[in-house]
Amino acid sequence: MQFLEFEKPLEDLYQQIDKLREVSEKNKLDVSASIAELQSTIEEKRTDLYNNLTPWQRVQVSRHPERPYTLHYIEQIFTGFTELHGDRQVKDDKAMVGGMAELNDMPVMIIGQQKGTNTKMRQLRNFGMANPEGYRKALRLMKLAEKFNRPIITFIDTPGAYPGIEAEERGQGEAIARNLFEMINLTVPVICVIIGEGASGGALGIGIGDRVAMLENTWYSVISPESCSSILWRDWDHKEQAATQLRLTSEDMKGFELVDDVLREPLGGAHNKPEEMAATLKDYLIRTLGELMPINAETRIDTRIEKYCRMGRFVELEPGEQP
Repeated sequence: MQFLEFEKPLEDLYQQIDKLREVSEKNKLDVSASIAELQSTIEEKRTDLYNNLTPWQRVQVSRHPERPYTLHYIEQIFTGFTELHGDRQVKDDKAMVGGMAELNDMPVMIIGQQKGTNTKMRQLRNFGMANPEGYRKALRLMKLAEKFNRPIITFIDTPGAYPGIEAEERGQGEAIARNLFEMINLTVPVICVIIGEGASGGALGIGIGDRVAMLENTWYSVISPESCSSILWRDWDHKEQAATQLRLTSEDMKGFELVDDVLREPLGGAHNKPEEMAATLKDYLIRTLGELMPINAETRIDTRIEKYCRMGRFVELEPGEQP
């Protein structure tokens, strides 16, 4: 079990439980009452901590190394998953996974970013930062889903699209922009769920949908707190202040009407009870698809366009009028 910086009080209590168990094994003592009392204290402390998380702490929870990623949810929620590879132009981007599966016997197409569960896999997956071929693979799978009338479900979890020179040379910006244009006009239902980090165009590249949901302890923003801090203050020391000012939490996004739904996580975060989180997400997907499927394609596209046109605030000035 790994603990975040603000979870230090929980770590200390778990260490006390471990010491009690060692004493029990050595001296054949019954310490079950003491352990039960400590476990009760842990739950009280965890409740207090997670009911009062700051924006920066939510960012930390979204990056927890034990947090469930896309492939975990695919395994827990769907059946018959068949992964599809490659963009038919450059190569198969391991940071972007996708394929066909069934959700309660309903054929669907799943696309999502995958960070990797250990050091070796994180390097293979490029820490969830897709290259242009990743976004082009995602688009290929979306058009395939449209051809066979399969709803599309995307899982977003990325610190951003890969910013390397080679990615820019192969058209990173164009690949993401193309996805935005094509996704707004897809004739099949599209559900997007932010399961971890939702940073910048890397998230938007698979984030245009009829319904966009965020798990409770995730974030969605044009820039990460660290990068924002480095631009405004020339260092990362103000990342906590940046996280607060960016208004990037799920609660903020729902208040701004930039996302449609927020899914509650188990106490202690999705990593604390991943199976429970998967069950909650599955119920949401089934219910939402049940709402979207009866709508005809033309109406669905019009509603999707109107939804994104309403985002942001602007004022139209008459010729010669001062702002």
